[in-house]
Order: sequence, then C-alpha cells, then structure tokens
Amino acid sequence: MMAFKLPALPYDYDALQPYIDKRTMKIHHTKHHQGYTNKLNAAIEGTALAKKSIEDILKKASTHGAAVRNNGGGFYNHSLFWKVMSPDGGTAPGEKTKLGRAIKDAFGSHDAFVEKFKAAAGTRFGSGWAWLCVSSRGKLFVTSTPNQDNPLMDCADKKGTPILGLDVWEHAYYLKYQNKRPDYISAFFNVVNWKEVAKRYSAATRKKK
Repeated sequence: MMAFKLPALPYDYDALQPYIDKRTMKIHHTKHHQGYTNKLNAAIEGTALAKKSIEDILKKASTHGAAVRNNGGGFYNHSLFWKVMSPDGGTAPGEKTKLGRAIKDAFGSHDAFVEKFKAAAGTRFGSGWAWLCVSSRGKLFVTSTPNQDNPLMDCADKKGTPILGLDVWEHAYYLKYQNKRPDYISAFFNVVNWKEVAKRYSAATRKKK
C-alpha cells in the first residue's frame, strides 16, 4: 500500500476559470502532483518514513536526501495549494475577524499584505513558491522558497507553518499567461479561499500556545 495518495480536487478542473484554466489545472493535478506523489512513495518505500506524516517528514527534510525533499515538498505544497483556492473565493477576511486582525497587525492593511505577497511571488527567481505563514511566535509573515521547498523544512531560510501558498513554477501558469507571471499572481487573489486560510491560521495559532 502506498503511504501517500493524490488528493482529489475539492472542485472541478474548470471551476477556477477564467483565472486558472481547465487544461492547466488538469495537467497540474494529474501529471505534476501525481508525479510528486508517486516519486515520494518510491523514495520512502520500505523505510521508517513510510509511517510518518508528511509534516514530520518535511521537518527533517535536510536529512532525508533530495528525492524525499523535492517530492515530499511537491506533494505537500500542491495538497495545500488546491485547498486554498475556491471558485467562491476572493473575498478578503474582514478586519474584525481573527485572521483580518492578524493581517492588519503584521502588515498594516490587507492591501499592504497583498502587495508584499505579490512581491515575494514575483521576485522569486526561477521556480518556487510564495507563502503566508505563522511563525513560532504566532505572528504572520510572507516569504518565498525555491523549487519545492517550504517553510516547514529545517533547511528553509524562514521557518513557520504555511497557511497560504502560491505555485510560481511555470507549469502552474504558462499555458494561459505565458511569461506574464505578475498577471497570474494578480489573478490568484480572485480565487483565494480565505475561509480555508482562516481555518489554517486558527489551527496554527492553537499549536503555538
């Protein structure tokens, strides 16, 4: 039995149009995410890692070799990515909500957060991800990581619990946006599932107490 399985999308492949097209979503999920899942399972088969959660594996990513680090990151990152998007997304959390207050405290305003996140995603050289995370002290911060790394990993420059992530590998947007990464980043905010992000924020801050 495989340790990890490709999670089903919580919506149809065409549900995020016109912001993210059906063809990209289908290829991204069934080819790229499936590929990371298969390669992760192959890398941990017959080892003690096969019985661990993906979070526990990634916390010591630097000790497990490139195949586990890259494919484990790819499995986790995409599993989060699908859930933090929704065809009913885009509406920012109110300033009186727990997440809304935290964003204001950390960045000054929701608009200021969006600009900081866009900058992190837009300036990530080559392939990688942009993240909104909760620090070990329960504070929000924005960062980016190369390749399939993420802030859960012990090798990350800034460590924390991701609650929102954006894939800026070209396979995530090139069919629709070609070399216009900034347009893709802006479009992403029309489908952000802030209810899911708020749930993840609450869960992450509970763990910090």
